[in-house]
Amino acid sequence: MQAEQLRDQTVAILEDMKALDLNVIDVRGKTSITDFMIIASGTSDRHVKSIAEAVVFKSKQAGEAPIGTEGVTDGEWALVDLNGVVVHIMHPRVRDFYQLERLWRMDPEQAEKVLQESTQQ
Repeated sequence: MQAEQLRDQTVAILEDMKALDLNVIDVRGKTSITDFMIIASGTSDRHVKSIAEAVVFKSKQAGEAPIGTEGVTDGEWALVDLNGVVVHIMHPRVRDFYQLERLWRMDPEQAEKVLQESTQQ
């Protein structure tokens, strides 16, 4: 499946699961780990887990098994790596703290500077 098809399928799953504030970021040319980052919020630990589990299950059904998951059992922040698409599902407060959208929309030099500043604090 092409990355664009996988992105669209994943967005549809997130919408079906009532994920909030979906944001799709094209990171081609910024990183070699994936083509798209999808960031969404859930309303509770259970909602975050349910969304992540649905992405995993429905992706497997479509023949695109994830190459990895993180945080699905905890529920504050779940990550599903579908190779061409990396999905982050978070509580709004966690999302606000890490500001992944801001980081991935920056040019690489600016992102490196922000990262260095945050690790020095």
